[in-house]
Amino acid sequence: MRGASALAVEQTREVFSHVHGAAKILFYVLAAAATLAFADYAWKRVRKYRRGRAIGRWRELWEQTRARKPELVAAGRQLARSRPLQTSLAAIASNSTVSKRDRKAGLAHFFVFWGFITLFIGTVILTIDSDILAPITDKVVGHEIHFFHGPFYLVYSIVLDVMGLGAIVGLAYLIGRRATHPPQLDYTRAEKPEEGYSRSALKKGDALFAWFLMAVLVTGFLQEGFRIDASRFPSFEVWSPVGWALAKAFSGLGLGAANAEHLRLATWWTHAVLALVFVAYIPISKAMHMVVDVANLTVHDPASARHLPKAAPDSDHVGYRTVGDFTWKELVDLDACTKCGRCHVACPAQVAGGPLSPRDLVLDLRQWVDQQSGLHTLLDWEHRPSPTGPLSGNGDTRLAGDVIKEKTLWSCTTCMACVEACPVGIEHVSTIVQLRRALVDDGAMEPSLQDALQNLATQGNSFGKSSRQRSRWTKGLEFKLKDARKEPVRYLWFVGDYASFDERVAGLSRTLATILNDAGVDFGILYEDERNSGNDVRRVGEEGLYEMLVEQNMAAFAKASFDEIITTDPHSLNTLRNEYPEFGLDKPVLHYTELLASLVEDGTIPVKPLGRTVTYHDPCYLARYNRVTDAPRRLLSGLGCTVAEMPRNKDNTFCCGAGGGRIWMDDSNLTERPSENRIKEAVSVGVDTFVVACPKDMTMYTDAAKTTGNEATMAVLDVVQLLDAALDRDALAARRPAPVAAEAEPPPEG
Repeated sequence: MRGASALAVEQTREVFSHVHGAAKILFYVLAAAATLAFADYAWKRVRKYRRGRAIGRWRELWEQTRARKPELVAAGRQLARSRPLQTSLAAIASNSTVSKRDRKAGLAHFFVFWGFITLFIGTVILTIDSDILAPITDKVVGHEIHFFHGPFYLVYSIVLDVMGLGAIVGLAYLIGRRATHPPQLDYTRAEKPEEGYSRSALKKGDALFAWFLMAVLVTGFLQEGFRIDASRFPSFEVWSPVGWALAKAFSGLGLGAANAEHLRLATWWTHAVLALVFVAYIPISKAMHMVVDVANLTVHDPASARHLPKAAPDSDHVGYRTVGDFTWKELVDLDACTKCGRCHVACPAQVAGGPLSPRDLVLDLRQWVDQQSGLHTLLDWEHRPSPTGPLSGNGDTRLAGDVIKEKTLWSCTTCMACVEACPVGIEHVSTIVQLRRALVDDGAMEPSLQDALQNLATQGNSFGKSSRQRSRWTKGLEFKLKDARKEPVRYLWFVGDYASFDERVAGLSRTLATILNDAGVDFGILYEDERNSGNDVRRVGEEGLYEMLVEQNMAAFAKASFDEIITTDPHSLNTLRNEYPEFGLDKPVLHYTELLASLVEDGTIPVKPLGRTVTYHDPCYLARYNRVTDAPRRLLSGLGCTVAEMPRNKDNTFCCGAGGGRIWMDDSNLTERPSENRIKEAVSVGVDTFVVACPKDMTMYTDAAKTTGNEATMAVLDVVQLLDAALDRDALAARRPAPVAAEAEPPPEG
């Protein structure tokens, strides 16, 4: 008998009603078997992760949680490498990563997520009360003590009913959403599949997970409704609103107490068996993401693509070739994928008809790693017709080249759209670059890319021009640009290859130089000592050449005296800001729109409003990599321009197709170049001016406007051209000090 009031005793339910003796023992045997099955396969997964290389994510997480180092971010020297623990936990708890760009799916997932957790906690509470607290107190004090009654039971009942109902509603929405076949859930491979290939098992696995979870939830409520009906509606059970409503419905159908009790017992066992089998099913199915994704988001580094890792110093080969080459975080990444397809629809290569889908790449790697580790996942593998196919790893199979095709890896623009879109913290770009390193080491690349790398190695630029010609663009200026190696300057302008050598962009460099000079800005350049920053070289996978370029640029920086670096190239900005500090650079790095916006706002550069409506393209390496989205818009606003946003803007921008070395490769195999897709999106906005803030964008979109037939109706302009048009030259001239008249020389003596 419980030591409580009669009222409190009534306000509860029997845990094992009519389940006694052998039946109760059977339940505990099944529970133990399910737990052991879960632990066994979960440990096999952990052993797989332990095969990966060490990476200091837990240490970085702790350091970032303890001290954010905001001064580094404010100074523009580098972005935080990982999120503090509280930020990660907040993202997990709020499901913010799932809600991003799909609020309905995010809200539905939120209810499923918290509904499942609440029901799990409720089960743990019940277990503690009936299986731990009661037996212990019975032996210690001579009678069982329970807390599962009275007010606690009432609150427990309503919380679990409400959250369980929310989980059912959210799950029903997600199941119904799949039935509408949205493009992100189309599992057709981006590359042309081989004959006999099938992904039907993936779809079956997704359906099994969703309906399995739905069955567990529904049978739980059914047995609750039958229980309330069989017990003839105790008044306190109104605190179980879902069960109460079901019981009323059963009673209205004339079910009767005896029949309700029989059905209660049947559904109790059905629910119990389903729940226990679900526990065993979790680590061998898509359901594992419920565990893995929490861990993956906790240690996710949003800046992983901004500062790529160096090649493993203790490896006897370059790039990824074996399971042991991956870090444990990358192996967890592979299991974290839920096949939501957000990276698939965001990827510019896939949209352009290329053979790359980040989702497909992750799934192929996961299947290969599992095969190498002796693991198998229920209904979560695709069928390949040949048992000796590339995923088998037999013979001389290459990870980069066979498991993941060369053309697939070379299709990546490293735009980071996949990383940004992923709701579970997968870091695709760094893995792709590691696989590319193996291809580069094997010499498996296009001749045009090989030529570009050769030019970079010998001349320091991809154009193959002599380094002495790097400052040739300055010859049209009416003044001499300062040489930062010979005299101190406030701003060192790191010009970049395209702004120096491409004739279509060199004129913009002269315009910017003239505006800065006329405004009295103290700046200079490195002349022939500047080399390509190496950002795209590194993302191609040529780590050795990248480090050589860094050393050359760092030597040039050492000769110069400056306070800050500015650059017109977002690609250079990224590596200078986020990767060069590892090599000793300790100066703030700014994009020219950041500098110009402040100069216009404080009146250093006087302007007259243009009164134009334009659309602005966010460069991937500026907006997505470095979160610089406000400065260009502030600049345009300061010039009197209204920005009509394209649907994909800011950190959700769409890639021009030039990044990751793609600008040096052939793109004739694409059905539609990413730059052409973007121009068409701009046309749909209804403006006639497409504004860019990147030298590569200027070349890519000027060409795209021509090839799409929009050259006459869509002007592609750099922000500097708009600034030049808005410049108040009279006000600028009025600020210049009047020339001082030369004094007359005294007549010669004698």
